[in-house]
Amino acid sequence: MLCMNSYTQDYIDECHARVNAQISAYQHLIKTARIQTSTQETALDSAIDSFEPIFFNNMVLVLDQLFVHRSRIIEGKDGNPLNEVRVVCNSLLNNNSKLLADKGIKLDPTKSILKYRAGDDIKVSEADFVRLSQAFFAAMETVFCEHSSLETVK
Repeated sequence: MLCMNSYTQDYIDECHARVNAQISAYQHLIKTARIQTSTQETALDSAIDSFEPIFFNNMVLVLDQLFVHRSRIIEGKDGNPLNEVRVVCNSLLNNNSKLLADKGIKLDPTKSILKYRAGDDIKVSEADFVRLSQAFFAAMETVFCEHSSLETVK
């Protein structure tokens, strides 16, 4: 499969639900841990602070993978949330979690969701990921959604 020009609304909704379920699982874990640990809050806070960016950096990779074959031509290169996810994923995988400048994408840190600049360490928080995933799914629906069937460019 070379690339996808569109996705059904059902597929986008299913992926959105899967991502939301993982966010909810994270939130439930943190809430439960806080209830169970009343005497060692400092240790718990430290553990959560260490775990949160690892979990949500990986969630950005999941988000991208759900639509990994999306057409770059249709996605555009204007620094939209789809581009931002692509650049962040490439940076996580290929640049030791430091944001790479992508000469082909006009990602303006002042207009982006995460506000990262080239060279910044990528440490996505829960709030950051929620904003990014909401913007990503909204862009997927606007740019790639079709209501009948999937099309593939061959």
